[in-house]
Amino acid sequence: MTIDNHQLSNQLCHRFYVISNAITRRYRASLEKVNLTYPQYVAMMALWEEDNISVGELHKKTLIDNGCLTLMLKKMCDKNLITLVVSETDKRMKRVKLTEKGAKLKEIVQKEREKAQQEQNKLLTEDEFQQLVFLLDKFKSGLI
Repeated sequence: MTIDNHQLSNQLCHRFYVISNAITRRYRASLEKVNLTYPQYVAMMALWEEDNISVGELHKKTLIDNGCLTLMLKKMCDKNLITLVVSETDKRMKRVKLTEKGAKLKEIVQKEREKAQQEQNKLLTEDEFQQLVFLLDKFKSGLI
């Protein structure tokens, strides 16, 4: 049987669109409590893993568009979550550092992430989750 690639039900891109929107909506209420957008949350997760990194390194970790990242970092500075510091070794490069407020936010957000993890565990087994991550990373590497 031949798959009709013109039908919406057969479009992989539509599935990603729907899932992406659903995930963002699921996080929205929790993130509003701490005054973060989802992209800001992604950047904060990267910084909680490794603080004091260059803007370029943050871009590589998050894959957030450079133009969007620059504007987002400005807003995060205004919220006193991060500071942008000129690198001592290369004056053209800025480093992103968590403020005390930004570092403390991790504890608050961690509780919300645990709730999301529990929901995920209801949907996928650990093996299914690992397989999905593998397949999505494989697909992503072919696009980027």
